[in-house]
Amino acid sequence: MIIKQLSVFLENRTGRLTELTGILAASDINISAFSIADTADYGILRMIVGRPEEAAAVLRENGFAVKVTDVVGMIVPHRPGGLHHALQIISDNNVAIEYMYAFASGECNATVIIRAESIEKLIEVLQEHKLELLRQSDVYQL
Repeated sequence: MIIKQLSVFLENRTGRLTELTGILAASDINISAFSIADTADYGILRMIVGRPEEAAAVLRENGFAVKVTDVVGMIVPHRPGGLHHALQIISDNNVAIEYMYAFASGECNATVIIRAESIEKLIEVLQEHKLELLRQSDVYQL
């Protein structure tokens, strides 16, 4: 249920993201999801990759500052109100969300990546309410 996410600090300069994706491609590591938040001087790239520990190591070897954190992936219906329903359950159970990002593929479902103050409590609440969680096997490479 817990997914490992990489957070990478990137300088805001042309080609830095391309360099990072090239390193992962050369290492045959797939990127399943990502989000970039930026400031004037740097960005924080958060991503779910096929082999997180290996990706973190190869990026560090190439001079990137990388942190591995635990997140949860939740599957919600890709329709109006699908996300709201899940967030209402999380909120009603006093689980604090630090940040999240989402993506939809196709017409049926969307995937939401959530970093919560308590990952264990988040998982417990989602399972108790029969919400579908992303499994490591859904995103990690074998």
